[in-house]
Amino acid sequence: MNIGIIGATGYGGVELYRILKMHPNVSTFNLYTSSDEEKAYAEVYTHLNQISDESLKSIELEKIKEENDVVFLATPSGISAKLSPQLEHEKLKIIDLSGDLRIKDPSLYEAWYQKEAAPASFIDKAVYGLTEVNKSSVQEAQVVANPGCYPTASLLGLAPLVSEKVVKPGSIIIDAKSGVSGAGRKPSLATSFVEIQDNLKIYKVHKHQHVPEIEQALHQFDSNVGAISFSTHLVPMTRGIMATIYVELLEDWENNRLQELYRHYYEGHPFVRVRQAGSFPSTKEVYGSNYCDIAVQLDERTNRVTIVSVIDNLMKGASGQAVQNMNVMFGWDETTGIPNNPIYP
Repeated sequence: MNIGIIGATGYGGVELYRILKMHPNVSTFNLYTSSDEEKAYAEVYTHLNQISDESLKSIELEKIKEENDVVFLATPSGISAKLSPQLEHEKLKIIDLSGDLRIKDPSLYEAWYQKEAAPASFIDKAVYGLTEVNKSSVQEAQVVANPGCYPTASLLGLAPLVSEKVVKPGSIIIDAKSGVSGAGRKPSLATSFVEIQDNLKIYKVHKHQHVPEIEQALHQFDSNVGAISFSTHLVPMTRGIMATIYVELLEDWENNRLQELYRHYYEGHPFVRVRQAGSFPSTKEVYGSNYCDIAVQLDERTNRVTIVSVIDNLMKGASGQAVQNMNVMFGWDETTGIPNNPIYP
């Protein structure tokens, strides 16, 4: 397997490299960037000294199509919309880690992202790569739109209940918090040490671009589920997402029934771990792994369900899930080459 990573100098790109370096079916890396061309990769990321012997290449689309079996686009939004349609080739599989191919309605994408959408005909070809939900479609896909980090945590937390069509329309509230690496490697005032350390900040209130992605996926489970309330916060840590989700039910449930529903739904899915009743996960418990840990608990006093879902935003929220999708696309066990032992403490 020859692997291409466009955007190799970002956090998502270097995390892809870390995972794929351990993958038994990968032989060659082609690392592309719009900056630092011809530099040794280990010069950009010095922790790769004596691990990486690759040099960064410029983005030349025809060469990329010739050199690779699969290409990962770990680019900022707006870039993949331009590049990925030009990479289309019957022998090349494409996995896009940006948000450019996730939203099926181009006008909706442009309204939330404030960028030009990819051609609708190409977006239609992209399979939404939430593997636990769309595995059969991913198996047949030539192009995969890798889900966002917040949507992954939120949708895996909500999928079993929403699929049962017992969630009161318009009742979903998602209160999500992320480590700073989710903002990418490019420096900014908002993510500088002084702004983040000893601080907790809400951002993009009612304007986060992941809202339509989450709603689009939820409506595939239950078209009546309605709109969501979604809030995002930055917390002073490097990795991790916790989504605390509140839903109201249309009928009375018991905690035992909720536990049984979630365990049955995720049976056979190795990267989702449902916690025992009364046990709630923390972000540290999935750090550096591709796991999503989920707890679900009914508040019998209000008949409202609380769901807590945690992931590592660079792993299950981005690069780990992308490799999981690659494994499924090529017919391998989906766990192949993916670290499954969280780093703790």
